[in-house]
Amino acid sequence: MPIQIYGIPNCGTCKKTFKWLQENNIDYEFINTKETPPKREMIQNWVEVLGSAAMRNTSGQSYRALGDEKKTWNDQQWIDAFTNDAMLLKRPLFVKDAKAVLVGFKDKEELIREKLGL
Repeated sequence: MPIQIYGIPNCGTCKKTFKWLQENNIDYEFINTKETPPKREMIQNWVEVLGSAAMRNTSGQSYRALGDEKKTWNDQQWIDAFTNDAMLLKRPLFVKDAKAVLVGFKDKEELIREKLGL
């Protein structure tokens, strides 16, 4: 089963990720979170593995539009928010064998390979 990449097609970091995956001949499946938002159960599983803080797209408009109360939210409140607006999810989010393994694409290549099991 290929690695699943959740994100949006016009995201610069996603584009960089796709290029890297293709250059390294790594099979992947892209899931556009705007067209196919992840279900609450999936998001809940991702938060259990990665934590809600790591999954927040803090540079997006959706995040900035949230009030200051977001600073005190617990994981359940973040799961609700991610479920209601997938643009709050940091991109890309990598899922391998139905488990979230990595979010974002800023780590060193060796660490990315390790997290992806390559």
